[in-house]
Formats: sequence, C-alpha cells, structure tokens
Amino acid sequence: MKKQNSIAKLVSNKLVSTDGLQHAGYLAVAKTRAKVLKAFAYVIPIRRPMLFVGESSCDELCDMLINEGSTNVFIVTDAVLNKLGIPAKVTDYLDSKNIRYKVYDGITPDPTFKVVEEGLRISVDAKCDSIIAIGGGSVIDAAKMIAMSQGNNCKPQQLIGILKARKPSVPLYCVPTTAGTGSEATLGAVVSDDKTHQKALSIDPRMVPLAAAIDPVIMKGMPAHITADTGIDVLTHALEAWMSANASVETDYYAASAVKSVMQNLPVVYKDGGNLKAREAMGIAAHYGGIAFNKAGLGYVHAIAHQLGAYYSIPHGRANAIVLPYVLDVNRQASKKRLADLARKTGMVKDGQAGKSDAVIADNLIAQVRELIATLNIDPTVKGMKTTDFDSIAKAAAKEVSDTYAVPTYLSASEIKSILTKIQQASDEHADTDVKSDKVA
Repeated sequence: MKKQNSIAKLVSNKLVSTDGLQHAGYLAVAKTRAKVLKAFAYVIPIRRPMLFVGESSCDELCDMLINEGSTNVFIVTDAVLNKLGIPAKVTDYLDSKNIRYKVYDGITPDPTFKVVEEGLRISVDAKCDSIIAIGGGSVIDAAKMIAMSQGNNCKPQQLIGILKARKPSVPLYCVPTTAGTGSEATLGAVVSDDKTHQKALSIDPRMVPLAAAIDPVIMKGMPAHITADTGIDVLTHALEAWMSANASVETDYYAASAVKSVMQNLPVVYKDGGNLKAREAMGIAAHYGGIAFNKAGLGYVHAIAHQLGAYYSIPHGRANAIVLPYVLDVNRQASKKRLADLARKTGMVKDGQAGKSDAVIADNLIAQVRELIATLNIDPTVKGMKTTDFDSIAKAAAKEVSDTYAVPTYLSASEIKSILTKIQQASDEHADTDVKSDKVA
C-alpha cells in the first residue's frame, strides 16, 4: 500500500507550470511523469470487468448481480433514455426475479457534483446495495462516482485525484448504450464543477465496474450522428493508446483490435443502425479501446478536444473527430513506424503498397482515417472560435498531457495554437461553403 501511495503522490504533484511551456525542463519533466504513470499502470493491479455480449447479455448481467447477493438495485440513467424505455430491459428482468430497484434518471451530459450528490442521496436513502449504470459515458462516470462515494461514505469531491478512496465502491455494473467511451472498462471518472464547469478526474482501480453487458439491441436505436461521433471516440482511444510511449504488447492487442473493428463496422452501423452484428462489434471495440487506454493513456487529441468541448459546447466524440487528423499529422514523423505497423496488423495497407516505406504506409493510414470521418458526415466546424481563447486552451491542453499522458511528440504552446488556427480556418471555410450553397439553392 505504501508503494501505491508513493506512486499516487508522484502522479498527483503539479510538476509542470502552465506558464512555463517554453522552459527547457518541460520536456524532461513531462517524460519523467509519463514513466511514473507507466509504473502506476503496471504496478497497481487493474481488474477487467466480466463481459457479457449479445441480446441476452442484460439478463446475464442481472443474474450475476443477483448471485452476488444484491437485493436492492440503484439504476442510474438519464431522462431521455428513461423516456425511451431503455432501462425496461433491465427493470423487467429484475421484476421477474422479485428484485427491488430505484431508478434515478437525473444524469446530464458532463455531470456535475450536484448531479452526482443527488444520486448518492437517493441511493443511500433507498438503502441500495448495488448499482447498474444504463447509458453513455456521462451516465457511467456519474455511476462510478456515486458507487465509490457510497462505498466510502464520503462526498464525491473527496475522491478527486489519484487513489483517494479508502474502501471499495458499492458493486457496480454497466450497460453501455453507446459504442464510444469504453468507460465501463476504465479506472477513472470525470465530473464537472457546478460553477466553473471545469472537469475534475478521479482515478482508482477499484472504480472499474464488476461487469458490463454489450447489448446490440439497446444500441440499435442510436441516431446516425451519435453513432458517428461515439465511433470516432473509440477510434481515437485506440489510436492514441497505440501511439503512446507507454504502449505494451497487451495494450497493442486491444488497440489494434479496436481500430480494425471501427474501420470495418462503423460505416456499416452509420448507414444501417439495425445491423446487430456490426453494433455488437462496435460495442466490443469500444470496450477494447477502454482497456487499451486504461494503461497506455491518451494524448493531444483528447487534451484539445476536452477544451473545445468546455469552451464551445461541442460533443466529445465530434470534438475528437475534428482534432484527430491534425494530431495524426503532427505525430506522423515520430509515429510513422508505429502507424505503419498498425496498418499492416489491421489490414489497412492498400493493394500495391505492401513494399512501400513506413512513411508512405503511415500517410495512407492517416488518409483512410480522414476518409472515414468524411464518410460519416461529421460536422468539422467549431462555431464561435476566438483567437483570444487560444492561449488558455493551449495551456490547459499542454497541462493535461504533461499531467496524464505519454505522447510520442510533446508540443509547445505555439504548436497547439497552430492546430487551433487550422481548425478555425477550416471552420470558416466550411461555413463560407454552406452560405454559398444556400445562395445557389
């Protein structure tokens, strides 16, 4: 336990000043921190949730919960899913087994401490002894915080940071409704401050759910644009984990599997949401992406996308889709061999290019990612971007990377602002094209 605490302390320390991005020690400190994070990921055991897959997976998950002794379940979801009747697949089965439950549908996108605290109050008052999260990443993250807070008899604010919990969480089970975040496999949860809306992160291996159900029937009702956004989130998790300096044989397996599945199945489910085989494959890919970045970490795509979401209210998956091609271009030189290896492993080497250089094959992979994003008709614009925001965005993104990720290329503030400028220019060009199209119409 002392070893875990010492690692947690090293990871938690604010080693890099956001005002000193040009300081000569920035690169060395960031790399040192990445090594500490790698030690954290490999020294401290991280369990894998039991995974149930298929149309009967929710029933199997409930059976596990019942066999573990749960008699009073707290179901965490959001108002839209509840109105659509999505939780009924779970609640009807619990009814048939005479298991009590309480439904809380107050989870909002980017849930705040207030939302989590209200769920915690209801669960404690109802004396619930287990929790099932039914929803996307926001619902699952909120459920993680509720479960851990209830298990530790503390406020969720006390869990922010690394290894802050003293006891295990209340038993937690997940039914993801989107193939995106992979939160059902990860050891972290994000909550937003009610006033500043800044995101706060809690990390603890005991936060990993006990089991997850990948049910393609539940996922088939996802609208095409959400399917696209969340699918690119999966791809981003896998690509950033693959390019991470902390990647391993284990994380490479899950990252490559996720990339291959997304490239094959995302265009299918985008066009035909009722294709249960492809939906199931995407759900597994999201889970694998979560396992990969659990240990390998993420990178600048997420760091910048988080800020675009906070500043301009862009859905997370779409923000990733906007940023991803630019960061791939930036990482191209440092990651060309790794990207070429990924292309070969996932069957993304086009006919006649097998004998080409790593640089050519890597460029081809990046081009295929761009083509996929274009095929999904994801809106590439960020409305309302202000150059006056760029300094703050760049500093926050750089800090997130230096605090949390082991990236192949560390960027200066000016390099991050260059990416933001390109996004702004592309947004303006796209807006101009839309205006011209309207006039012609």
